[in-house]
Order: sequence, then structure tokens, then C-alpha cells
Amino acid sequence: MSVITTTRPLRIGRLSTTAALYLQASIIVALLAGSSAPTPLYAVYQAEWGFSPITTTVIFGIYAIAVLAALLTVGSLSDHIGRRPVLLAALAVQAPVMLVFATAHGVPELMFARIAQGLSTGAAIGAVGAGMLDLDRVKGTTLNAVAPMTGTATGALLSGLFIEFLPAPTHVVYVVLFAAFIAQGIGVLLMRESSSPRPGAVASLQIQFGMPENVRRHVLVAIPALVAVWSLAGFYGSLGPTLVRLLSGSDSFVLAGLSMFALAGSAAVTVLFLRNTEPRRLMLAGMLALIVGVGITLVAISLSSTIVLFAGGIVAGAGFGGGFQGSIRTVVPLVAPHERAGVLSLMYVVSYLAMGLPAVIAGFLVVDVGGVLTTAREYGVAVMTLAAVAAMGLALTRQGSKNGQIPTNSGQPVTVGPLAAERVSVRA
Repeated sequence: MSVITTTRPLRIGRLSTTAALYLQASIIVALLAGSSAPTPLYAVYQAEWGFSPITTTVIFGIYAIAVLAALLTVGSLSDHIGRRPVLLAALAVQAPVMLVFATAHGVPELMFARIAQGLSTGAAIGAVGAGMLDLDRVKGTTLNAVAPMTGTATGALLSGLFIEFLPAPTHVVYVVLFAAFIAQGIGVLLMRESSSPRPGAVASLQIQFGMPENVRRHVLVAIPALVAVWSLAGFYGSLGPTLVRLLSGSDSFVLAGLSMFALAGSAAVTVLFLRNTEPRRLMLAGMLALIVGVGITLVAISLSSTIVLFAGGIVAGAGFGGGFQGSIRTVVPLVAPHERAGVLSLMYVVSYLAMGLPAVIAGFLVVDVGGVLTTAREYGVAVMTLAAVAAMGLALTRQGSKNGQIPTNSGQPVTVGPLAAERVSVRA
């Protein structure tokens, strides 16, 4: 790994910069598709193995905790040893994990697979996100926001379709993902390294929360929005399929997968069409859409309407996309190349913590307090409150800024406009 260099000329058979960019985007899509693929399957597992809703949310939450563990330890490793070694190691774990899912016969195997999946995803996500920024700052920033949502939407929907219409529902989706990870591993082998090796790889494995001084204020602005949007993702990931079944009275796995697809698909479309919007304005609009969308979802629960539920998911998904993309674009383009993976990892730490912990708590509330519908209402109100707090913080910090200017690490202001965040030049 120590001999990797970015100055070696492109050899025959190596991927072009554009191909490498979209290969890495596809890796994020596949990783997040793999993480959401079990969502419609939880009902199948629960029926076969007889576990409670608490177990479902623990299985969901333990993945987020495993991602956190990887982000806190190896999240910035690719800043030191390069992007390719980290991606190859992560894919080498992801592929066999899909086979563990496909052959699981009980909760222990499912738990093991979710932990291994979370660890490898956490290891890869900072590396692949930073790798795309290495290749193209503008496109890389957009793909960093679009790809995770596209993967989440794709995994949930494909899993539901496979369960509904194909034989061996607990096997096929994982075999498809296994093949995808193998193909992507071959692609990474053909990809040039985009980051120069730096000393300090061992020291980077120590848990630390260091943040470049020039982006700290922007991170503090982005964190409330990240907490709000990923708490929403935890809501749909843990309670969404059960909520759809209760409101629709249907056992359709496609409907169960559509709840997450509506949220994540709407988020991806929003990111794509609003990619030129000023980041803070996008975050603020996202928080307002989040409040409205979750409010519609609560109305759907009161009306027992599946159609209104999906409408709420689409509106909330727009808020999810706007809030997440605005957060990423506010912070990441201001970071020096050798600090990108570490900063991205820290932002994902906040995101997965916000997604995992409320989901696990919701599982206990479902069983011990008020059931699915009551818990969904309380969870929804909590998400709306978080979004309102984030919106107030954004409004207050915006009033404190002058003419839409943000400071850089040089102390000179840079005017914020469409795509301006991606054009900020940062020195190491």
C-alpha cells in the first residue's frame, strides 16, 4: 500500500476519470442498497423465526452502530493509505456478507451479517465519498448526496419486488448484490489511485473528533439538519413497512418497500434538480418540507390512509434530500483534499447515530408503551421538532451573515451563490 502514487501515468486497461467517478458512485448505491434490502424482509424473518418488533429495530439499529464504529476508527484511513486499498477491503467483506444473508437460518446470523455489513460500509463510505471529490469537486459533491438516497430507494424497492414475484425471496436479492460487489471490486482494481499516501495511518485509527478550524462553524450549522433528516430515515426504515401494512391491510412486500422508496426516491430527485441552489437556502427549505411531510404522515395515520402516507413520504423525502445535500455542500467543498475522508466520516457519524438510536428506542416503545401507531405519532412529532430547531438555527445564522458571505480558512469572505460552495479554493 505504501507504493501507491497519483503520478503514475494511465496504463492500458485503466479506467478513465469519468468511469472511475461513476464506479465509485455505484459503490455507494450498492452499499446503501444492501443496507436497505433487508427492510421488506423483516416481516418474512419475523414470521419464520418468531421474534418481536424489538428484535427488528435492534437488527436495524445494530447496523448503524457498526457503521459508527468503522467511521470512528477507519473513517479517515484512506486519507493516509489511499482510496483503493480501503475500497477493495470493504468490497472483499461486503460480497461474502451477502452470502451470509442469503443462507441465514436465524437471528444470530442476521445480526452477524448486519454488523459485518455496517463495519465494511463505514470503512468504505468516507473513502468513496472523498474519492469522488478527488476526481471532480462539483460532480463529486452532488453524487455524494444523490448516491446514498438512490441506493436506499433501490434496495428497498428491488427487495420488495423480488420477494413478491420471484422464488426464494430471502436469497435472490442478496445473490444479485453479491455479483454487483464482485464486479465493482474488479473495477476498483482497474482504477487509478486519486490520493497520495501520507504518514499517520496508525494514528488515524484512534477515535478522535478533530475538525479543521475553517469548517467548524459550518459543521455546527449542518449538524441539526443532519440529525433531523436521518432521524426521519430511521423512522421509515424501522417502522415504515409495519405502518404500511397496518394502514393498508395488505401483506404486499412491494407496498412495504415502497414506503422507503417514496422517501429516498423523492430525496434523490430533489438533490438532482436543486443541486444549483445555495446550500443554506436548500437546508432551510429541506427542514420546512420535512415538517410538512411528517405532518402529512401523521394525518395519514389518523385517517388510516395509505395514499396520504405515501404523499407524506414524498414531501418528507424532498426535505430529506434538501437537508442532506445542503449539509454536505455547506461543509465538504471547504475541506482540504487530505482531510476530506475524515470530515465526511464525522458527518456520517452524526447521521447514523441520528438514524440508529431513535429506531432502537422506537422498538422498545412499540412493545412496552403504546404500539406501532402511537409510537409512530410520537416519533413523527419528535422529527418535526428537530426540523423546526434546525430551521430556526439556520434562520438565525443567516441573519448574522453579511450579504450571503462565508469565511474561508484564509479569513477572506467568499460569496455564496449557486454552486459557489463547490468552487471555494481551500489550501491544505
